[in-house]
Amino acid sequence: MQTDVDIAICGAGPVGLVLAGLLVQRGVPPARIALIDAKTAAQSAADPRSIALSYGSRQILEQVGAWPVPAQAISQIHVSRRGHFGRTLMDRADYDLPALGYVTRYGALVSALAAAATQAGIVVRRPTQVSATDEQADQVTLNFDDGSSLRSGVLIQAEGGVFAQQPARTLYRDYRQSAIVTHVTTSAPLMQRAFERFTSEGPLALLPQDDGYAVVWCAHSDTAGRLMTLDDSAFLSELAALFGGRVGRFLDCRQRFMYPLGLNAQVAPTARTIAIGNAAQTLHPVAGQGLNLGLRDAMVLARLLAGDVSPAALAAFSTQRSRDRGMTIRVTDAMARVFASAPEGTLSQGLLGLSLGLMDAVAPARKMLAQQMMYGQR
Repeated sequence: MQTDVDIAICGAGPVGLVLAGLLVQRGVPPARIALIDAKTAAQSAADPRSIALSYGSRQILEQVGAWPVPAQAISQIHVSRRGHFGRTLMDRADYDLPALGYVTRYGALVSALAAAATQAGIVVRRPTQVSATDEQADQVTLNFDDGSSLRSGVLIQAEGGVFAQQPARTLYRDYRQSAIVTHVTTSAPLMQRAFERFTSEGPLALLPQDDGYAVVWCAHSDTAGRLMTLDDSAFLSELAALFGGRVGRFLDCRQRFMYPLGLNAQVAPTARTIAIGNAAQTLHPVAGQGLNLGLRDAMVLARLLAGDVSPAALAAFSTQRSRDRGMTIRVTDAMARVFASAPEGTLSQGLLGLSLGLMDAVAPARKMLAQQMMYGQR
């Protein structure tokens, strides 16, 4: 049966835009790609969230012409355990790289990718809501809320979150944790060093950005709720007590936001439908691997679909991505569960500090961690 397009991509966030751009680069005509998003371009561009990109993700963005973007380079990553011996320091010089990663804003990244997509002749259908999908043996029909429809050879779910009528998720975990996100300034910032500080309730990340740091503070949900009620001075005092004085005194903070944390992963694919990025796996923010994992999904899927738009290509994608996805999910999930369930002083908590000390002393172990964070397994 003749379809309207070969590939329909639901979600014009970073992962969906990268997938579309890579497909065109590999020879798929832009007219045979439908890129659909529920938000307007202005809404996406205005998103102020801070995100961490690995060096490997920068390489992918370069391939689609969406680099450089306004970003702060990370030359060093300092990982430590509060109240315990052990820390590790990763430095870009050890790997002969210009940076280990970058901190940017979601809106800036999406704007750069949207401009590259336009340059490549890709048209984004927006704002458009998918109301239902109907998968048949030889096509997938997408029905939209305006009454129109579209027939595609395959459907790629790249919308961050649960997609309409997708199969039930096979793995879900509520960590009973929440993340507080804000921006702070300090008296002695180290502007190319990122910090990941493990506490008894979860990781605390400080990512260099602008004149200070983007903060992602993970804690038990009741603790996070209490922190949200504090005035700025009291909030900064608790932050300083937990983080220490490595960047001087905490001077001020911007508006705080609180998000519940959980793991959604392993959406069951169908013959002609598959999920990538946050539609497939929404991870705990420990180590900041969610978006980077999604961009690697897009890179592998583009390579497969450029040569064969068929259920066989989607099945091959699931096989090829299982190792990288599985390792990233297992590592972030295991660390999150330690914080969520193991009280301070238990063996599992103490081993975190010991493992950091061993990684700092054993260069191959440190290199293995850095390689996974920067490149994953493609």
